[in-house]
Amino acid sequence: MTLERDPDYPALRHVGGVDVTLSYMSSLDADPVLEFAKKLEQHDLLFLRRDITQLDVVEDWLRDIESGDALTILAKRGGAVIGYGTIHRDSLSWSSHVAELRVLVSADYRGKGLGRLLTQEAFRAALRSGIEKMVARMTLDQKGAISTFESLGFRPEALLKDHVKDREGGLHDLIMMSHRVADFQRTLETYGVSDALGEEAG
Repeated sequence: MTLERDPDYPALRHVGGVDVTLSYMSSLDADPVLEFAKKLEQHDLLFLRRDITQLDVVEDWLRDIESGDALTILAKRGGAVIGYGTIHRDSLSWSSHVAELRVLVSADYRGKGLGRLLTQEAFRAALRSGIEKMVARMTLDQKGAISTFESLGFRPEALLKDHVKDREGGLHDLIMMSHRVADFQRTLETYGVSDALGEEAG
């Protein structure tokens, strides 16, 4: 099962008073993604499985995209990456119907609805691809991210104590949240996209 792409991409979207371009990440985006990642606060990176500020990690990411196990939507403004939403699954495991959702937005564009837009687009990709369940993870003290995901219908599923260690050796609890893809689609259909997505919390 390959993650399916929207034939209408690249696409222009208006969010938070600005126009952004949504496109799929490719090998041409390695440098812009690295530049974006290196501007993030270290704490923003803790819930990710890998340190995306490193070129070899981004190259591994691109290989996952090429193999069809990952699909990443980049939000760009003026050619610069200002956020991304990615879904990643393990096609060879017993949980191939599950994908992990990761969303990161530049600090300058938070609170404008961009994170919610990327989440919405990621769920649409999951629906096209037959993904049944999405999971997201973040450190317990990332209150804004937790609030945003809860408002989208995600619910806590597990708490992993001292699961993440930062570069200074500090330990952080990790919360796992989940959402059924079909339930997300029904929410959008019931309340309308704008009402369901609202304004980004963090």
